[in-house]
Amino acid sequence: MRLEQLRREVSDYHAELPKHGLVTWTSGNVSGRDAKTGLVVIKPSGVAYPDLRPENMVIVDLDGNVVEGDMKPSTDCASHLYIYRHRPDIMSVVHTHSTFATAFAAVGRPIPCVLTAIADEFGGPIPCGGYATIGGEAIGAEVVRVLNERYCAAILLRQHGVFTVGATVKNAVKAAVMVEDVARTVYYAQQLGQIEDLSAEEIDIAHKRYTFDYGQRPAAAE
Repeated sequence: MRLEQLRREVSDYHAELPKHGLVTWTSGNVSGRDAKTGLVVIKPSGVAYPDLRPENMVIVDLDGNVVEGDMKPSTDCASHLYIYRHRPDIMSVVHTHSTFATAFAAVGRPIPCVLTAIADEFGGPIPCGGYATIGGEAIGAEVVRVLNERYCAAILLRQHGVFTVGATVKNAVKAAVMVEDVARTVYYAQQLGQIEDLSAEEIDIAHKRYTFDYGQRPAAAE
């Protein structure tokens, strides 16, 4: 079985989507790109999450040709591949229709940067791109367009849902979890009253601290 480790990683992280309430039934998908071969591992179309296994992940090349797998890949495969072809820095793509983030997408609104958690994780407001037709490369092209304007690990697509990206599968899935968490909080805050954006200076301070100082770092060599 080719790309066994990446297959397992993509399969395992799919389980995080229903665990965190980001998908229903068979909606949503995760893909990961192998750095050495450039091949992509992605969820098979229409398979229930409890039935996903490393062995039924589908491997495709960047042109969409199935390299290994007995099932057809996700219907969002073309969009994932478009993103990979045009953004070599991205190694994983996640798509969900998580409730609160998708509510913002439904009305075409970005999620404003009114919380330090948003500044930390996303470095500013979470953008909302335009509408794009499902099934081809149009969604991927719109994601890339928005990414090229300002990199953000999460992007809303108008009247559709959420796409997140990352340098690893873990990072892309984490972004999907976090965007839904902050979208829920912002929605409830809007019901309570007026919300206020953080200043650009505070966003920059928070994002740099979170990116470079948060968490454990390897000890310096003696």
